[in-house]
Amino acid sequence: MARSKSSSAWLKRHVTDPYVRKASEEGYRSRAAYKLIEIAKRDRLARPGDSIVDLGAAPGSWSQALSERVGRAGRVIAVDLLEIIPIPGVTRICGDFREEAVLKRLEDALGGKKLDLVVSDMAPNLSGVRATDQARSIHLCELALEFARVHLKPKGAFLVKVFQGAGYPEFLAAMRGVFVAVSSRKPGASRGDSKEMYLVGKGLKGGTGP
Repeated sequence: MARSKSSSAWLKRHVTDPYVRKASEEGYRSRAAYKLIEIAKRDRLARPGDSIVDLGAAPGSWSQALSERVGRAGRVIAVDLLEIIPIPGVTRICGDFREEAVLKRLEDALGGKKLDLVVSDMAPNLSGVRATDQARSIHLCELALEFARVHLKPKGAFLVKVFQGAGYPEFLAAMRGVFVAVSSRKPGASRGDSKEMYLVGKGLKGGTGP
């Protein structure tokens, strides 16, 4: 009964959510698009012509918004365990980012070229054990950070969703060890009761050139 009440409350909140309605009206696959759009505007991310990798991309709303921002001269590669319905201008890779074979496919798609932006909305399959889920989430953030460190241009940027809790201070410190500037963001579309936070890192430490 408690679970039924919880499900009903979630459904009611979902159908009355203005961002859900807006996403439906504007053709985005989920309300999450507006988190990306707000942060990208504020931090001047995803400019025309940029090359971007979107980790944890399904169902594709971030890739949709990113593709619109970079235009035909830009490039977006979307990666996820789940199949992503085709998006104009977006290259899709289906597979587990943690596996060497999938990472190689991604690196082959890059063709040795560095990126302007890496974004990660990755989240683990939930076990229901809070400590376990938090540890898995932080681990995915760490993998995304390492990928960004290796593949970004010196003046590139990294946007990652991270949940506050165990491991968050250490991950924030790791971000500050990689990037010249690190900012935290809580976009309007992020629900107030959610512990999710978005971190933006800009400029690789020690990086030079474009």
